[in-house]
Amino acid sequence: MSASPSSSAQGARELLAARLGELRRDAELTGHELAMRCGWSPAKSSRIEHAKTPASDSDIRAWCKACGAQDQTADLLAANRQADQMYVHWKKLHRHGMRRAQEEVAPLYEQTQHFRVYCSNVIPGMLQTEAYASALLSTIATFQGTPDDSTEAAASRIERSRVLHEGSHRFALLMEETVLRYRIGDAETMAGQLGYLLAVMALPNVSLGIIPFAAERRVWPLEAFYLFDGQRASVELLTAAVNMSAPSEIGVYAKAFSRLAEMAVYGSDARALITEAISAVR
Repeated sequence: MSASPSSSAQGARELLAARLGELRRDAELTGHELAMRCGWSPAKSSRIEHAKTPASDSDIRAWCKACGAQDQTADLLAANRQADQMYVHWKKLHRHGMRRAQEEVAPLYEQTQHFRVYCSNVIPGMLQTEAYASALLSTIATFQGTPDDSTEAAASRIERSRVLHEGSHRFALLMEETVLRYRIGDAETMAGQLGYLLAVMALPNVSLGIIPFAAERRVWPLEAFYLFDGQRASVELLTAAVNMSAPSEIGVYAKAFSRLAEMAVYGSDARALITEAISAVR
Protein backbone atom coordinates (compact mmCIF):
# COMPACT_ATOMS: atom_id res chain seq x y z
CA MET A 1 0.00 0.00 0.00
CA SER A 2 1.12 3.59 -0.62
CA ALA A 3 2.09 5.93 2.18
CA SER A 4 -0.68 7.97 3.75
CA PRO A 5 -1.10 11.60 2.67
CA SER A 6 -0.09 12.78 6.14
CA SER A 7 3.20 10.88 5.85
CA SER A 8 3.91 12.80 2.64
CA ALA A 9 3.63 16.06 4.55
CA GLN A 10 5.97 14.73 7.24
CA GLY A 11 8.37 13.64 4.50
CA ALA A 12 8.47 17.20 3.16
CA ARG A 13 9.30 18.50 6.64
CA GLU A 14 12.03 15.88 7.04
CA LEU A 15 13.56 16.92 3.72
CA LEU A 16 13.61 20.56 4.85
CA ALA A 17 15.17 19.54 8.17
CA ALA A 18 17.86 17.60 6.31
CA ARG A 19 18.69 20.68 4.23
CA LEU A 20 19.05 22.74 7.39
CA GLY A 21 21.36 20.09 8.80
CA GLU A 22 23.52 20.29 5.67
CA LEU A 23 23.83 24.05 6.08
CA ARG A 24 25.00 23.62 9.67
CA ARG A 25 27.58 21.04 8.71
CA ASP A 26 28.79 23.10 5.74
CA ALA A 27 29.30 26.00 8.18
CA GLU A 28 31.28 23.61 10.43
CA LEU A 29 29.04 24.34 13.38
CA THR A 30 27.95 21.95 16.08
CA GLY A 31 24.32 21.92 17.11
CA HIS A 32 25.28 23.67 20.33
CA GLU A 33 27.17 26.41 18.47
CA LEU A 34 24.29 27.01 16.11
CA ALA A 35 21.86 27.23 19.01
CA MET A 36 24.09 29.79 20.74
CA ARG A 37 24.22 31.95 17.60
CA CYS A 38 20.45 31.82 17.27
CA GLY A 39 19.80 32.41 20.95
CA TRP A 40 18.09 29.06 21.36
CA SER A 41 18.48 26.10 23.63
CA PRO A 42 20.45 23.22 22.06
CA ALA A 43 17.31 21.11 22.39
CA LYS A 44 15.41 23.42 20.01
CA SER A 45 18.01 23.24 17.23
CA SER A 46 18.11 19.45 17.63
CA ARG A 47 14.32 19.15 17.40
CA ILE A 48 14.24 21.26 14.24
CA GLU A 49 17.09 19.37 12.58
CA HIS A 50 15.47 16.02 13.34
CA ALA A 51 12.02 17.20 12.15
CA LYS A 52 10.55 16.79 15.63
CA THR A 53 9.48 20.44 15.71
CA PRO A 54 8.42 22.29 12.51
CA ALA A 55 10.64 25.28 11.80
CA SER A 56 8.92 28.67 11.61
CA ASP A 57 9.90 31.24 9.01
CA SER A 58 11.80 33.19 11.68
CA ASP A 59 13.62 30.00 12.70
CA ILE A 60 14.75 29.45 9.12
CA ARG A 61 15.97 33.04 8.77
CA ALA A 62 17.95 32.75 12.01
CA TRP A 63 19.39 29.36 10.99
CA CYS A 64 20.56 30.62 7.60
CA LYS A 65 22.09 33.76 9.14
CA ALA A 66 23.93 31.69 11.76
CA CYS A 67 25.35 29.50 8.98
CA GLY A 68 26.28 32.43 6.74
CA ALA A 69 23.86 31.08 4.14
CA GLN A 70 21.40 33.93 3.73
CA ASP A 71 21.32 33.21 -0.01
CA GLN A 72 19.46 29.98 0.82
CA THR A 73 16.76 31.67 2.90
CA ALA A 74 14.21 32.33 0.15
CA ASP A 75 14.29 28.75 -1.17
CA LEU A 76 14.00 27.26 2.30
CA LEU A 77 11.13 29.55 3.23
CA ALA A 78 9.30 28.46 0.08
CA ALA A 79 9.93 24.79 0.91
CA ASN A 80 8.68 25.35 4.45
CA ARG A 81 5.47 26.97 3.27
CA GLN A 82 4.91 24.18 0.76
CA ALA A 83 5.18 21.64 3.57
CA ASP A 84 2.71 23.66 5.64
CA GLN A 85 0.28 23.87 2.75
CA MET A 86 0.56 20.14 2.12
CA TYR A 87 -1.24 19.24 5.34
CA VAL A 88 -3.64 21.97 6.47
CA HIS A 89 -5.83 21.39 9.51
CA TRP A 90 -9.42 22.44 8.94
CA LYS A 91 -9.69 24.12 12.36
CA LYS A 92 -6.67 26.28 11.54
CA LEU A 93 -7.99 27.08 8.06
CA HIS A 94 -11.45 27.91 9.42
CA ARG A 95 -10.39 29.71 12.59
CA HIS A 96 -11.87 32.99 11.26
CA GLY A 97 -14.75 31.32 9.42
CA MET A 98 -15.04 29.46 6.13
CA ARG A 99 -15.73 32.27 3.65
CA ARG A 100 -12.05 33.14 3.34
CA ALA A 101 -11.14 29.50 2.67
CA GLN A 102 -13.61 29.42 -0.23
CA GLU A 103 -12.13 32.58 -1.72
CA GLU A 104 -8.53 31.45 -1.38
CA VAL A 105 -8.96 28.49 -3.72
CA ALA A 106 -10.86 30.47 -6.36
CA PRO A 107 -7.67 31.19 -8.40
CA LEU A 108 -6.86 27.47 -8.52
CA TYR A 109 -10.35 26.75 -9.88
CA GLU A 110 -10.03 29.49 -12.49
CA GLN A 111 -6.63 28.21 -13.66
CA THR A 112 -7.56 24.52 -13.83
CA GLN A 113 -8.75 23.27 -17.21
CA HIS A 114 -9.50 19.63 -16.35
CA PHE A 115 -11.09 18.69 -13.03
CA ARG A 116 -11.43 15.11 -11.85
CA VAL A 117 -13.41 14.83 -8.63
CA TYR A 118 -14.51 11.84 -6.55
CA CYS A 119 -16.81 12.15 -3.53
CA SER A 120 -18.10 9.39 -1.28
CA ASN A 121 -19.69 11.52 1.44
CA VAL A 122 -21.26 14.73 0.12
CA ILE A 123 -22.11 16.40 -3.20
CA PRO A 124 -18.90 17.88 -4.68
CA GLY A 125 -18.55 21.53 -3.70
CA MET A 126 -18.70 22.86 -7.25
CA LEU A 127 -22.10 21.13 -7.76
CA GLN A 128 -23.70 22.27 -4.50
CA THR A 129 -26.70 24.56 -4.34
CA GLU A 130 -26.44 27.50 -1.97
CA ALA A 131 -28.97 25.94 0.45
CA TYR A 132 -27.14 22.60 0.53
CA ALA A 133 -23.74 24.29 0.94
CA SER A 134 -25.05 26.47 3.77
CA ALA A 135 -26.49 23.46 5.63
CA LEU A 136 -23.30 21.47 5.18
CA LEU A 137 -20.93 24.28 6.15
CA SER A 138 -22.98 25.11 9.24
CA THR A 139 -22.72 21.48 10.35
CA ILE A 140 -18.95 21.55 9.79
CA ALA A 141 -18.54 24.77 11.79
CA THR A 142 -20.52 23.31 14.69
CA PHE A 143 -18.46 20.11 14.66
CA GLN A 144 -15.14 21.96 14.49
CA GLY A 145 -16.10 24.63 16.99
CA THR A 146 -15.15 27.38 14.52
CA PRO A 147 -17.06 30.58 13.65
CA ASP A 148 -20.25 29.85 11.71
CA ASP A 149 -20.30 32.11 8.66
CA SER A 150 -21.97 29.40 6.61
CA THR A 151 -24.31 31.79 4.78
CA GLU A 152 -21.45 33.96 3.53
CA ALA A 153 -19.22 30.93 2.87
CA ALA A 154 -21.96 29.23 0.85
CA ALA A 155 -22.38 32.35 -1.29
CA SER A 156 -18.62 32.37 -1.92
CA ARG A 157 -18.72 28.69 -2.83
CA ILE A 158 -21.44 29.38 -5.40
CA GLU A 159 -19.43 32.27 -6.82
CA ARG A 160 -16.40 29.99 -7.11
CA SER A 161 -18.52 27.46 -8.99
CA ARG A 162 -19.06 29.83 -11.90
CA VAL A 163 -16.19 27.97 -13.60
CA LEU A 164 -18.85 25.40 -14.57
CA HIS A 165 -20.32 27.93 -16.96
CA GLU A 166 -17.33 30.06 -17.95
CA GLY A 167 -14.20 29.40 -19.99
CA SER A 168 -13.09 26.06 -21.38
CA HIS A 169 -13.03 24.06 -18.14
CA ARG A 170 -13.87 20.34 -18.28
CA PHE A 171 -15.27 18.32 -15.39
CA ALA A 172 -15.24 14.58 -14.75
CA LEU A 173 -17.19 14.06 -11.54
CA LEU A 174 -17.85 10.83 -9.68
CA MET A 175 -19.88 10.19 -6.58
CA GLU A 176 -21.11 7.17 -4.71
CA GLU A 177 -24.87 6.51 -4.76
CA THR A 178 -24.79 6.94 -0.98
CA VAL A 179 -24.15 10.66 -1.53
CA LEU A 180 -27.58 10.95 -3.14
CA ARG A 181 -29.18 9.48 -0.03
CA TYR A 182 -27.31 11.23 2.77
CA ARG A 183 -29.61 13.94 4.16
CA ILE A 184 -27.86 17.31 4.30
CA GLY A 185 -30.35 19.98 5.33
CA ASP A 186 -34.12 19.48 5.17
CA ALA A 187 -36.14 17.63 2.54
CA GLU A 188 -36.60 20.74 0.41
CA THR A 189 -32.86 21.41 0.43
CA MET A 190 -32.06 17.85 -0.62
CA ALA A 191 -34.70 17.76 -3.34
CA GLY A 192 -33.42 21.05 -4.73
CA GLN A 193 -29.85 19.80 -4.66
CA LEU A 194 -30.66 16.56 -6.44
CA GLY A 195 -32.70 18.43 -9.01
CA TYR A 196 -29.74 20.70 -9.66
CA LEU A 197 -27.60 17.63 -10.40
CA LEU A 198 -30.01 16.71 -13.17
CA ALA A 199 -29.61 20.19 -14.65
CA VAL A 200 -25.81 20.16 -14.42
CA MET A 201 -25.65 16.82 -16.23
CA ALA A 202 -26.90 18.58 -19.37
CA LEU A 203 -23.83 20.82 -19.56
CA PRO A 204 -21.57 19.76 -22.46
CA ASN A 205 -18.38 20.18 -20.40
CA VAL A 206 -19.58 17.99 -17.50
CA SER A 207 -19.37 14.21 -17.15
CA LEU A 208 -21.24 13.05 -14.05
CA GLY A 209 -21.00 9.42 -12.98
CA ILE A 210 -22.76 7.67 -10.11
CA ILE A 211 -21.30 4.48 -8.61
CA PRO A 212 -24.35 2.33 -7.72
CA PHE A 213 -24.77 0.46 -4.45
CA ALA A 214 -24.78 -2.78 -6.43
CA ALA A 215 -21.59 -2.10 -8.40
CA GLU A 216 -18.93 -4.77 -8.08
CA ARG A 217 -16.14 -2.98 -6.29
CA ARG A 218 -12.79 -2.77 -8.05
CA VAL A 219 -11.77 0.01 -5.68
CA TRP A 220 -13.19 0.39 -2.17
CA PRO A 221 -14.87 3.70 -1.24
CA LEU A 222 -12.18 6.30 -0.64
CA GLU A 223 -11.89 9.70 0.96
CA ALA A 224 -13.02 12.57 -1.27
CA PHE A 225 -10.29 13.79 -3.61
CA TYR A 226 -9.80 16.38 -6.34
CA LEU A 227 -7.34 16.28 -9.24
CA PHE A 228 -6.42 19.59 -10.85
CA ASP A 229 -4.95 19.20 -14.37
CA GLY A 230 -2.79 16.32 -13.19
CA GLN A 231 -0.61 18.88 -11.40
CA ARG A 232 -2.11 18.73 -7.93
CA ALA A 233 -4.20 16.37 -5.85
CA SER A 234 -6.22 17.51 -2.87
CA VAL A 235 -7.57 14.94 -0.42
CA GLU A 236 -10.17 15.74 2.22
CA LEU A 237 -9.72 14.02 5.58
CA LEU A 238 -11.79 14.58 8.70
CA THR A 239 -9.18 16.78 10.36
CA ALA A 240 -7.23 18.23 7.44
CA ALA A 241 -6.86 18.91 3.75
CA VAL A 242 -3.85 17.21 2.18
CA ASN A 243 -2.39 18.80 -0.95
CA MET A 244 0.04 16.81 -3.06
CA SER A 245 2.15 17.73 -6.08
CA ALA A 246 4.48 14.71 -6.32
CA PRO A 247 3.85 13.02 -9.70
CA SER A 248 3.93 9.54 -8.15
CA GLU A 249 1.20 10.38 -5.65
CA ILE A 250 -0.94 12.17 -8.22
CA GLY A 251 -0.55 9.08 -10.41
CA VAL A 252 -1.98 6.85 -7.67
CA TYR A 253 -5.07 9.02 -7.35
CA ALA A 254 -5.44 9.24 -11.14
CA LYS A 255 -5.33 5.44 -11.26
CA ALA A 256 -7.97 5.21 -8.54
CA PHE A 257 -10.16 7.71 -10.41
CA SER A 258 -9.96 5.65 -13.60
CA ARG A 259 -10.93 2.46 -11.75
CA LEU A 260 -13.80 4.20 -9.97
CA ALA A 261 -15.01 5.68 -13.25
CA GLU A 262 -15.27 2.18 -14.71
CA MET A 263 -17.77 1.25 -11.99
CA ALA A 264 -19.98 4.32 -12.49
CA VAL A 265 -23.11 4.70 -14.59
CA TYR A 266 -23.76 7.75 -16.72
CA GLY A 267 -26.50 9.41 -18.77
CA SER A 268 -29.97 7.93 -18.39
CA ASP A 269 -28.83 5.35 -15.82
CA ALA A 270 -27.33 8.06 -13.61
CA ARG A 271 -30.42 10.23 -14.02
CA ALA A 272 -32.58 7.29 -12.93
CA LEU A 273 -30.60 6.95 -9.69
CA ILE A 274 -30.91 10.67 -8.99
CA THR A 275 -34.65 10.63 -9.75
CA GLU A 276 -35.13 7.69 -7.38
CA ALA A 277 -33.32 9.61 -4.65
CA ILE A 278 -35.56 12.63 -5.21
CA SER A 279 -38.64 10.42 -4.85
CA ALA A 280 -37.27 8.99 -1.60
CA VAL A 281 -36.77 12.47 -0.13
CA ARG A 282 -40.32 13.64 -0.70
